[in-house]
Amino acid sequence: MTHYAIANLRNVRLNAGIVEYLERIDATLAPFDGHFIVHGGVPEFVEGEWDGTLIVIEFPSYEHARGWYASPEYQKILPLRTDNSDGVAMLVGGVGRDHVATDVLK
Repeated sequence: MTHYAIANLRNVRLNAGIVEYLERIDATLAPFDGHFIVHGGVPEFVEGEWDGTLIVIEFPSYEHARGWYASPEYQKILPLRTDNSDGVAMLVGGVGRDHVATDVLK
């Protein structure tokens, strides 16, 4: 099942560290078939408030997502992001196209 790496970054300090992180992250995603599906952008708020920048990276499976995050290549550049921004990151599984809202009640 598709898995996602999702981050909400706040207080991103655009400096040499963040630039290097952005220049290097794509190469860490490629071996795990990961790709950005949301990377910032200007949101249209229709309800509530949001503080931060949303990033969503798609992987074909949990093993791919976990493998990417734990990989030595990603771990090497991770401090470039965490030292220069605040936020939260997570891995979460997707649902199939046949999923309906009440499936969570089962």
